[in-house]
Amino acid sequence: MPSVSPVGPSATVAPNVTARPTPGANSSGPEMPLFHLFAKLDEELHACFPRLWLALMGVHSVIFLVGLVLNGLALYVFCCRTQAKTPSVIYTINLVVTDLLVGLSLPTRFVVFYGTRGCLRCAFPHVFGYFLNMHCSILFLTCICVDRYLAIVRPDGSRRWRQPACAKAVSALVWLVAGAVTLSVLGVAAGGRPCCRVFALTVLEFLLPLLVISVFTGRIVCALSRPGLLRQGRQRRVRATQLLLTVLLIFLVCFTPFHARQVAVALWPDLPPRASLVAYHVAVTLSSLNSCMDPIVYCFVTSGFQATVRGLFHRRGVQYQPSSGEAVLMHKSSKASAHHILGVTRALANGPEA
Repeated sequence: MPSVSPVGPSATVAPNVTARPTPGANSSGPEMPLFHLFAKLDEELHACFPRLWLALMGVHSVIFLVGLVLNGLALYVFCCRTQAKTPSVIYTINLVVTDLLVGLSLPTRFVVFYGTRGCLRCAFPHVFGYFLNMHCSILFLTCICVDRYLAIVRPDGSRRWRQPACAKAVSALVWLVAGAVTLSVLGVAAGGRPCCRVFALTVLEFLLPLLVISVFTGRIVCALSRPGLLRQGRQRRVRATQLLLTVLLIFLVCFTPFHARQVAVALWPDLPPRASLVAYHVAVTLSSLNSCMDPIVYCFVTSGFQATVRGLFHRRGVQYQPSSGEAVLMHKSSKASAHHILGVTRALANGPEA
């Protein structure tokens, strides 16, 4: 759970870390929700480190512009130019939406600080969007990696689970769980030291997905050394390995600093408050950076993504055609549709029966 670290006369909060009251404060007084404290984070940083505040706001502006362009283009390609809506494509579309969500929440951060400072309702979109993006990004990246592992290493046994309907149900469940966790975190009273809840949330939200991705990456790398084990082409297996390694890099760069600070404040609540404040804001910036790094994953989700994007820039009507492996899920439905069309054609040709 989020934590509160005293800085000067007021208190700051760090997401998902243990909250502790400000020294000298009346512990018997009413406790405010963590969301109220989140809304004051930028004011605390600006008051203590104005130059660092400006630098981080500049970085966030670049993240907003780059993420908006890349994810907007990716959303168009996957929704409008991709014919086969495979499970990986469905998970990727949801990941793009989460990245756009955190990107669009950044302008609200500027408006709240410079125009409506102290307005809790105005601060809610940014705070909620940040937490929701972090939770959904971790879960959807994990879903993409699990789907690629099943498609490469367990193609026959996992076919019934790798259906578009199943992927849509999992995506809806991810949004519901992430939204419920985010609202529960923001509504918790800022007080006490619930270390057990900190570790439980860290394990379930970060360490468990990281372990799953690491194990699956190792399994695919081992499978690459045994060509007779897999029927798919080597190029497809190499692309799956590149995808999982990219996701591992995103986890290490974007999410590890945030959760490492989270555990550190839970274990050592008497850390220097200014250092804790700076570490929090740097970790939040790195976490937001995933909206610019996730487009690297899109290049490995489907074999035609890069070709489709190049076709768009060359003003050619290039439309993604699924590879043989990705079209397996569509085979049965296409075959049934072909028989149905053939039957209708024959009926029209023969006319009505007597």
